Amino acid sequence: AYFQIQGMPYGNCLLVSDGPINNSTGIPFFYVTPKDKTVADLLKNPVASLTLPEMDGNFCRKNVIDPEDPRCTRLTLTGQMVTVPPEEVEFAKQAMFSRHPVIRKWPRNYEWFYLKMNIEHIWLQSWYGEVSTITVEE
Repeated sequence: AYFQIQGMPYGNCLLVSDGPINNSTGIPFFYVTPKDKTVADLLKNPVASLTLPEMDGNFCRKNVIDPEDPRCTRLTLTGQMVTVPPEEVEFAKQAMFSRHPVIRKWPRNYEWFYLKMNIEHIWLQSWYGEVSTITVEE
């Protein structure tokens, strides 16, 4: 049950978009509900990490290697999850709905809203754990 892990870090899968296909920003946006325990936790403690596997990288695709294989690159972003301010909501909506059309079919009564990650640290990991730090500006 949830109460047994309350306060403990744990992972979850959320749909993410950094902008419409023709206007990527590098800023991860999320369309979430406070009814999700992950979101409820993030509203109390906004520190989070997001790991993105190399789904389309040359090495793993050419060699037909599982994206979770340690030879495949992954990018980990860490930072603060914040509610998208009103002036950015329309962009966040375009970002999420353009990349994940299934959202249109989600139940309307779940108090959906937008979060984004204010990225503080970026790590690029490849080849059995080699880690490179990337500046947020890059």
